[in-house]
Amino acid sequence: MRAVGLKVLKNRLSEYIRLAAGGETILVTDRDRVVAELVPPSATRGDVLHDVLLAEGVRKGWLKPPLMSSGEIPPRLPVKKFKILMKDLEKDREDR
Repeated sequence: MRAVGLKVLKNRLSEYIRLAAGGETILVTDRDRVVAELVPPSATRGDVLHDVLLAEGVRKGWLKPPLMSSGEIPPRLPVKKFKILMKDLEKDREDR
């Protein structure tokens, strides 16, 4: 475990992040008072940011996982028929 002041941490942040990623805990101090810790990610954390954010959202109740049993994505159905969509588009463009 190491301790580092804010000013030194700011100037050498990459180095301390590499140490934390390698398993070391870094205590961050401000005027000899511990104000934060840089710790390695826990083993349960995913490596990819979006996976981590999704998992946290599910844990905190912001998101609910899908209730699909087959794992397949359902087919997407068109909202309007193509001819109707094109007529609407032409109508919108008439004033140009």
